[in-house]
Amino acid sequence: MKPKNEQIHTRKLVTYLLIGLIGVLGLVCLYYGSSFAPGSRRSDDTASRFDGSDPVFGGFSTNRDLVDLLDDQRHYLEVPKSFPICDMKYSELIPCLDRNLIYQLKLKPNLAVMEHYERHCPAPERRYNCLIPPPKGYKIPIRWPASRDEVWKANIPHTHLAQEKSDQHWMVVDGQKIKFPGGGTHFHDGADKYIVGLAQMLKFPGDKLNNGGRIRNVLDVGCGVASFGAYLLPHDIIAMSLAPNDVHENQIQFALERGIPSTLGVLGTKRLPYPSRSFELAHCSRCRIDWLQRDGLLLLELDRLLRPGGYFAYSSPEAYEQDPENRKIWNAMYSLLKRMCWKVVVKKGQTVIWAKPLSNSCYLKRDSGTQPPLCSSGDDPDASWNVSMKACITPYSAKMHKERWSGLLPWPQRLTAAPPRLEEIGVRAEEFHEDTKIWHFRVIEYWKQMKSVIQKNSIRNVMDMNSNLGGFAAALKDKDVWVMNVAPIKMSARLKIVYDRGLIGTVHDWCEAFSTYPRTYDLLHAWAVFSEIEERGCSAEDLLIEMDRILRPDGFVIIRDKHSVINYIQKFITALRWDGWLSEVEPRTDALSAGEERVLIARKKLWTDGFMTM
Repeated sequence: MKPKNEQIHTRKLVTYLLIGLIGVLGLVCLYYGSSFAPGSRRSDDTASRFDGSDPVFGGFSTNRDLVDLLDDQRHYLEVPKSFPICDMKYSELIPCLDRNLIYQLKLKPNLAVMEHYERHCPAPERRYNCLIPPPKGYKIPIRWPASRDEVWKANIPHTHLAQEKSDQHWMVVDGQKIKFPGGGTHFHDGADKYIVGLAQMLKFPGDKLNNGGRIRNVLDVGCGVASFGAYLLPHDIIAMSLAPNDVHENQIQFALERGIPSTLGVLGTKRLPYPSRSFELAHCSRCRIDWLQRDGLLLLELDRLLRPGGYFAYSSPEAYEQDPENRKIWNAMYSLLKRMCWKVVVKKGQTVIWAKPLSNSCYLKRDSGTQPPLCSSGDDPDASWNVSMKACITPYSAKMHKERWSGLLPWPQRLTAAPPRLEEIGVRAEEFHEDTKIWHFRVIEYWKQMKSVIQKNSIRNVMDMNSNLGGFAAALKDKDVWVMNVAPIKMSARLKIVYDRGLIGTVHDWCEAFSTYPRTYDLLHAWAVFSEIEERGCSAEDLLIEMDRILRPDGFVIIRDKHSVINYIQKFITALRWDGWLSEVEPRTDALSAGEERVLIARKKLWTDGFMTM
């Protein structure tokens, strides 16, 4: 791979030579009352390129001066005519979960606590400036809902799991396809029957696990190929299916290829990138996690993530086997969870279901010195980006302790109802409802732009790269898609509202690569994302290459940002091979507009054989 900064020195020399000429031209143009490149605006803040206002709600200056022009010229010089294609060995590269990087940097992660499965990102100078190629024979993915049950083998040419899990019906190789019968380690007869069984154990009406819309968000840890999450969808339940990039190779890649909400992650040393009280149910079916390690640290992380009264469904030998070793584990786990004030709701067959308390009452009755302790009042349970797990119990606020529940309406009413936690982020209910209306209109306009090229069921996996209050995802409720709502670290406090609406998402820093396989999303929506990362001094070019890595061939990007940002991005479209279809409009100004915006929609091409690699 060529280092990214190889040509920087030459570019700077050329820039300096041009400064004199540009200055003279600028004086001439000023004399005649005209300006260069009138459609490309930049702010007066030359240090940050942008005005430093809030990337979501702030405005920006439309004034343009000579320094802005020089800045544009520097951008222009940095734009390549084409990007090279990475070697085929990088076709499944996940930059921040690349174990080769760990070896190269001679890091020494603690394998016992899964640090080698956590994020370790390359420094900017070590990043690849090339496009990730699809594997040989790659085809446009099978469309949802057929994709739930089958995918093209060429797209994920790994059959190890089909052999290893053949008796558990995870997946089966059938000619050019890999098929998914819906089985799992503890539900060989199918996830659908297993889900009904859980509802029967909890005595929910009609044997429906959604319990009248009260169970909506589920965390499935150690999810395999996410068949449990796949069969929850008809019940109006959405699961964040979570698994590491471990020996069960490419399990999350299979899940995403199937069109099932899922992500790479591990219960290791860091908090999962989700706010507190996000899920009604956590699930572990033979997930191979040692829940007793480090004073119950991993169970305490589940406790942080569960809502008041939330359930933990646990299917594992410790729950039913009678041999001394499993009984020892069960007794220790039972004792720990009792001290955490969890109660066994039901235990039947191979499964036990616990429930988290509804209030602080049990915590206040514990003997002094009982372990694990309550977290200190200074701990922020919603802080989750690169934050170490803590071996303490997160108590409820005084208001939630009194009310003894989350205050959320059942699904689907909660999607559009103003959630109680809005007050924690300083947003009024009226602002929330206005945001919902604006995004409803914006999404209608997006789809009008794409009407001529979008096909039925051609979009399934969607990512909103700056989710704010979740309005974009809420506006897609009538389309057969799911949305990964990403809260940039600067706006991470708002992710709790996304979850309280019955949606899912994650916190992420867009100055780094996202934790997913290449070619896993059909549509990427980036609202003011480039303005924000450039304000922080991060590379727009890096982000474009990362978006290309994530995006499926034939997939769409919708970039909504300032004129100057859109003008700059347009210069990369051909180099990125995003010129399969292109549209740019100036949208109607609304209450969320950050000054004058433009909307650029582009479609990624499916590469043909014979491309050059580096």
